[in-house]
Amino acid sequence: MPQLQIYDTASRRKETFTPLRAGEVRLYVCGPTVYDLAHVGNARPVVVFDSFVRLLRRHYAAVTYVRNITDIDDKIMQRAHQRGQSIAEVTAHTTQVFHADMAALNALPPDHEPRATDFVDGMIAMAETLVAKGHAYAADGHVLFDTTSMPDYGVFSRRSQDELIAGARVDVAPYKRNAMDFVLWKPSDEQQPGWDSPWGKGRPGWHLECSVMSEALLGETFDIHGGGIDLVFPHHQNELAQSTCAHDGAVFANYWMHNGHVTVGGEKMSKSLGNFLTVHDLLGEQPGEAIRLTLLSAHYRQPLDFTKDLVAESRRILDRWYRAVGAAEAAAALPEAVEAALCDDLNTPRAIAEMHRLADQAMAGDGAAASSLKAIGEVLGLLQATPGAWFQGLSAADGLSAEVIEGLIEQRRQARQDKDFATSDRIRDDLAERGIVLEDSAAGTTWRRGG
Repeated sequence: MPQLQIYDTASRRKETFTPLRAGEVRLYVCGPTVYDLAHVGNARPVVVFDSFVRLLRRHYAAVTYVRNITDIDDKIMQRAHQRGQSIAEVTAHTTQVFHADMAALNALPPDHEPRATDFVDGMIAMAETLVAKGHAYAADGHVLFDTTSMPDYGVFSRRSQDELIAGARVDVAPYKRNAMDFVLWKPSDEQQPGWDSPWGKGRPGWHLECSVMSEALLGETFDIHGGGIDLVFPHHQNELAQSTCAHDGAVFANYWMHNGHVTVGGEKMSKSLGNFLTVHDLLGEQPGEAIRLTLLSAHYRQPLDFTKDLVAESRRILDRWYRAVGAAEAAAALPEAVEAALCDDLNTPRAIAEMHRLADQAMAGDGAAASSLKAIGEVLGLLQATPGAWFQGLSAADGLSAEVIEGLIEQRRQARQDKDFATSDRIRDDLAERGIVLEDSAAGTTWRRGG
């Protein structure tokens, strides 16, 4: 089995992965801030790291995967105010939809999914530690990290001083010693959620949340920290600064992995630009596996320019692959070429190219190729349904449920029995226009979605 190579954002090169503990991998990936529905850009790290964890579990006996939920944030407070709802109502609903949407993309649940509000005591404790060690200071109800106390602050993210100042995320205020200093704790008024602390009622800064949750579940130093490329700065830079300084220079994460942006017309997909597509809406048009295949079609570190046409093409590809695998069982081992591709910094485009080749062989009657195709699908979270369920269940994406189709087939059967062939043909043709193919035999009529 080839050695696993991953591109480490910290070193800016591909590294041979060696876990801190033999046979065990501990992984933390930044999860959603649950104030709105997840868009496709939010889904990309979920799909990428779900595939990566599936690969890790082939190589290591113990893999602990943590992905957090940020359920206290100014964006959540603003959304609750806009909707006239409580913060708890906003976060509960958004989290529920997030889970359902990600499950539809065949993303397995993480081993732990900590919520920020359950770890506030630890956040207060880390802020106190940083103050005591001279890495933070209290001012005007705030606690701020003193960036001058860390000589190599900014080296990880390789940002200019102007960018570091911009990344502090709070307007330069008179209580700040340095423009680059960032907030660990901030005051809350009577209308805002808050917790009692040595500095008064307040709430944690975003960066502090992940430092504390990762330490609580994975330890001071763990193997891999992941997330979207937009998190390198300021979020991951500041996580690293807090955690390293709180633990007297101890390494925070041994490796850092970041997926590229999802773009629309070359621009980053984001809620602020209004150019986003929510996963929830897309699932009303296309099956989750088609969205997943689209997100895996480019190398995870590269930008992916996302269009609905790409998803439609992914759906056609999956139609063909489902026909190719038929009733095959997954092979015991991945093809060597695919194992090598995935161990080479999760090169999913190379693995997908091999799936196309195997599908050609399987369609020509090669059973071993069909089994290998199924095995690759298990690692990539694809081909998870039976062909029958795929071709029938997906009809709902065309606006037709299985029950509606079965009802129309029964109407057509009755029309044929009544020798009303015009009605029979019309039902068949109407279904064909909507991608539903009827197949008549002595045993009756079955159906599948065409493609």
